[in-house]
Amino acid sequence: MKPRILSAGTIAKDKVRNPAGEDLGRIEELMLDLQEGRIAYAVLSFGGVLGLGDKLFAIPWPALSLRPDEHAFVLNVDKDTLKNAPGFDKDHWPDADDLDWLAQVYRHYGHDPYWDRTIASGRS
Repeated sequence: MKPRILSAGTIAKDKVRNPAGEDLGRIEELMLDLQEGRIAYAVLSFGGVLGLGDKLFAIPWPALSLRPDEHAFVLNVDKDTLKNAPGFDKDHWPDADDLDWLAQVYRHYGHDPYWDRTIASGRS
Protein backbone atom coordinates (compact mmCIF):
# COMPACT_ATOMS: atom_id res chain seq x y z
CA MET A 1 0.00 0.00 0.00
CA LYS A 2 1.31 3.45 -0.93
CA PRO A 3 1.57 5.97 1.89
CA ARG A 4 -0.69 9.00 1.60
CA ILE A 5 1.54 11.47 3.43
CA LEU A 6 5.35 11.55 3.66
CA SER A 7 7.82 14.10 4.92
CA ALA A 8 9.88 15.93 2.29
CA GLY A 9 13.00 14.63 4.02
CA THR A 10 11.86 11.08 3.39
CA ILE A 11 11.64 11.72 -0.35
CA ALA A 12 14.89 13.66 -0.74
CA LYS A 13 17.64 11.50 -2.25
CA ASP A 14 15.16 8.84 -3.41
CA LYS A 15 16.16 7.25 -6.71
CA VAL A 16 14.26 7.87 -9.91
CA ARG A 17 14.04 5.19 -12.59
CA ASN A 18 12.16 4.78 -15.83
CA PRO A 19 9.82 1.83 -16.46
CA ALA A 20 12.73 -0.09 -18.04
CA GLY A 21 14.57 0.13 -14.71
CA GLU A 22 17.24 2.55 -15.94
CA ASP A 23 18.55 4.92 -13.29
CA LEU A 24 17.54 8.52 -14.07
CA GLY A 25 19.00 10.14 -10.97
CA ARG A 26 17.67 11.16 -7.58
CA ILE A 27 15.30 13.68 -6.02
CA GLU A 28 17.23 16.68 -4.70
CA GLU A 29 14.43 19.02 -3.66
CA LEU A 30 10.70 19.47 -3.67
CA MET A 31 9.46 22.88 -4.74
CA LEU A 32 6.24 23.95 -3.04
CA ASP A 33 3.50 26.15 -4.44
CA LEU A 34 2.52 28.01 -1.30
CA GLN A 35 -0.57 29.64 -2.86
CA GLU A 36 -1.99 26.34 -4.07
CA GLY A 37 -0.76 24.28 -1.12
CA ARG A 38 0.85 21.57 -3.23
CA ILE A 39 4.12 20.31 -4.66
CA ALA A 40 4.86 22.25 -7.84
CA TYR A 41 7.71 20.04 -8.98
CA ALA A 42 10.53 17.80 -7.88
CA VAL A 43 14.14 18.69 -8.68
CA LEU A 44 15.87 15.69 -10.23
CA SER A 45 19.65 15.39 -10.28
CA PHE A 46 20.94 13.47 -13.30
CA GLY A 47 24.36 12.75 -14.75
CA GLY A 48 27.76 13.54 -13.37
CA VAL A 49 29.85 11.40 -11.03
CA LEU A 50 29.50 11.43 -7.24
CA GLY A 51 27.27 14.50 -7.42
CA LEU A 52 29.75 16.48 -9.52
CA GLY A 53 28.58 17.77 -12.87
CA ASP A 54 24.98 16.78 -12.24
CA LYS A 55 22.38 18.56 -14.29
CA LEU A 56 19.14 19.44 -12.50
CA PHE A 57 15.68 19.06 -13.96
CA ALA A 58 12.26 20.23 -12.83
CA ILE A 59 9.91 17.25 -12.98
CA PRO A 60 6.16 17.82 -12.63
CA TRP A 61 5.02 16.07 -9.48
CA PRO A 62 2.22 14.19 -11.29
CA ALA A 63 4.83 12.70 -13.68
CA LEU A 64 6.36 10.67 -10.83
CA SER A 65 4.96 7.40 -9.50
CA LEU A 66 6.02 6.25 -6.05
CA ARG A 67 7.52 2.81 -5.44
CA PRO A 68 7.58 2.88 -1.62
CA ASP A 69 9.04 -0.61 -1.20
CA GLU A 70 12.08 0.48 -3.25
CA HIS A 71 12.41 4.05 -1.89
CA ALA A 72 12.20 5.11 -5.51
CA PHE A 73 10.05 6.91 -8.04
CA VAL A 74 9.31 6.02 -11.65
CA LEU A 75 9.39 8.66 -14.37
CA ASN A 76 7.97 7.41 -17.67
CA VAL A 77 10.72 8.76 -19.97
CA ASP A 78 13.86 7.33 -21.49
CA LYS A 79 17.31 8.75 -20.79
CA ASP A 80 17.43 10.63 -24.11
CA THR A 81 14.17 12.44 -23.37
CA LEU A 82 15.56 13.48 -20.02
CA LYS A 83 18.88 14.59 -21.52
CA ASN A 84 16.96 16.83 -23.95
CA ALA A 85 14.67 18.28 -21.28
CA PRO A 86 15.05 21.86 -20.09
CA GLY A 87 17.51 21.73 -17.21
CA PHE A 88 19.67 23.94 -15.05
CA ASP A 89 22.76 23.68 -12.88
CA LYS A 90 23.09 23.95 -9.12
CA ASP A 91 24.40 27.53 -9.32
CA HIS A 92 21.76 28.86 -11.75
CA TRP A 93 18.27 27.85 -10.68
CA PRO A 94 15.28 29.13 -12.65
CA ASP A 95 13.01 31.81 -11.23
CA ALA A 96 10.57 29.76 -9.17
CA ASP A 97 7.76 32.23 -9.93
CA ASP A 98 8.21 32.02 -13.73
CA LEU A 99 5.04 30.14 -14.61
CA ASP A 100 5.73 30.36 -18.36
CA TRP A 101 8.95 28.39 -17.85
CA LEU A 102 7.23 25.91 -15.56
CA ALA A 103 4.36 25.46 -18.04
CA GLN A 104 6.94 24.49 -20.69
CA VAL A 105 8.39 21.95 -18.28
CA TYR A 106 4.97 20.43 -17.57
CA ARG A 107 4.21 20.18 -21.28
CA HIS A 108 7.61 18.58 -22.01
CA TYR A 109 6.54 15.70 -19.78
CA GLY A 110 2.99 15.57 -21.18
CA HIS A 111 1.17 17.26 -18.29
CA ASP A 112 -1.06 20.31 -18.18
CA PRO A 113 -0.01 23.03 -15.71
CA TYR A 114 -2.12 22.55 -12.58
CA TRP A 115 -2.44 26.30 -11.90
CA ASP A 116 -4.03 27.12 -15.26
CA ARG A 117 -7.61 26.11 -14.62
CA THR A 118 -8.69 26.82 -18.22
CA ILE A 119 -6.04 24.50 -19.65
CA ALA A 120 -6.63 21.82 -17.01
CA SER A 121 -10.40 21.84 -17.56
CA GLY A 122 -10.14 21.84 -21.36
CA ARG A 123 -11.68 25.32 -21.82
CA SER A 124 -10.09 28.03 -23.89
